[in-house]
Amino acid sequence: MNPEQDFVMKTIKSRDVHFVRLWFTDVLGAMKSFAVSPSEIENAFSDGMGFDGSCVAGFSPTEESDMLAHPDPSTFQVLPWRPSDNAVARMFCDIRTPDGNAFEGDPRHVLRRMVDKAAEAGYVFNVGPELEYYYFKDQDTPEPLDRGGYFDLTSLDYASDLRRDTVLTLEKLGIPIEYSHHENGPSQHEIDLRYTDALSMADAVMTYKLVVKEIAIEHGVHASFMPKPLASAPGSGMHVHQSLFDFDGNNLFYDEDDPLGYNLSATAKHYIAGILKYAPEFCLITNQCVNSYKRLAAEGEAPSRISWARTNRSTLIRVPGYRPHRAEACRIELRSPDPSANPYLAFAVILAAGLAGIEEKLDLVAPVEDKNLFTHGGTLGQGKSRSVLPLSLGDAIDRFETSELMRETLGEHIHSYLVEAKRAEWVEYLRHVSSWELDRYLAIL
Repeated sequence: MNPEQDFVMKTIKSRDVHFVRLWFTDVLGAMKSFAVSPSEIENAFSDGMGFDGSCVAGFSPTEESDMLAHPDPSTFQVLPWRPSDNAVARMFCDIRTPDGNAFEGDPRHVLRRMVDKAAEAGYVFNVGPELEYYYFKDQDTPEPLDRGGYFDLTSLDYASDLRRDTVLTLEKLGIPIEYSHHENGPSQHEIDLRYTDALSMADAVMTYKLVVKEIAIEHGVHASFMPKPLASAPGSGMHVHQSLFDFDGNNLFYDEDDPLGYNLSATAKHYIAGILKYAPEFCLITNQCVNSYKRLAAEGEAPSRISWARTNRSTLIRVPGYRPHRAEACRIELRSPDPSANPYLAFAVILAAGLAGIEEKLDLVAPVEDKNLFTHGGTLGQGKSRSVLPLSLGDAIDRFETSELMRETLGEHIHSYLVEAKRAEWVEYLRHVSSWELDRYLAIL
């Protein structure tokens, strides 16, 4: 037993842990879990815990359903919202087949594989996402709790207690927080996680989403990460701040001699060019729902044009300049993703696109600093243009299906599953007759 596993066993005894939940996600990013007793943990570390993979979306057919969950001891945490007596803990798991090989349908394995590829090239991939969400009175009706806006700290923002309890709970779970505040929409909020390596951050994002919902339930309300729950209010995004460091802790995106004056290295520029090139192909991963494209197609909310800048927030990629002369703060911000995404797959495809830009030594187009792209030239109806992201799930599927980079990054198993599952979702949506159509056409046609 290694030191991390030994620490888990000692903590289980000292903290009166009676149940250990083993966590993992399906391909679409839904959290899955089963609980084991402490007496089984040593066996879980050595041999894994068996479960039926045919019950998990995107895993295995019935005839190949045996799977093993191998807990990662570095992710062990006691759940603070459960009682301290007969406590409950959790560990994230890596999924393997009975022969001991990593399961190709495990999203955590996909990200680990990409992180290892980056490491072979000398890179550590750090990310810091900003996840937005709404509080509603219940899960059946999207009725906000307040009418506040950006950074409000008045009686309008009485959900601040929920944010406070959420932040404190996350910190008890070892997840540091940078900011929390009221967002632009009524009862819309944001909590920003402090940047760290991509695999740790993907685990943290899954924990974050669960904690937000658990605390909301304790307060008798509902929290939703739906990308566009209200037609008349802003959608919720998951802006992904990212950078590449070397193994000595140096930021490889920073170059104070950048002739553009942005303090970006050649590596950073190639990386940005890669994301701009491949963003339309990975959009199905970063924006995976029909509803995601209500946010992308709503001009003035989320960027859909293939562009970058430093100060222009209407571009797809921004180079934040809060501390322009601090090397460790140099990063880029991808502004299109939303919180419906599976973070393991999202971080994997973003990294793959950036690394491809470096490998291909792609040239970076000129920044767009002087135009509001939400209003300049429009975007609607241009979903198939190479200068615009897909503006419907159907377009995103088409771009994703033919992408060799996505097939290589995700593996044939996940790539083919997503094409099939998301095309079925798109067809189901197209067959649906909405209330908007009935209101517009029923009486006059």
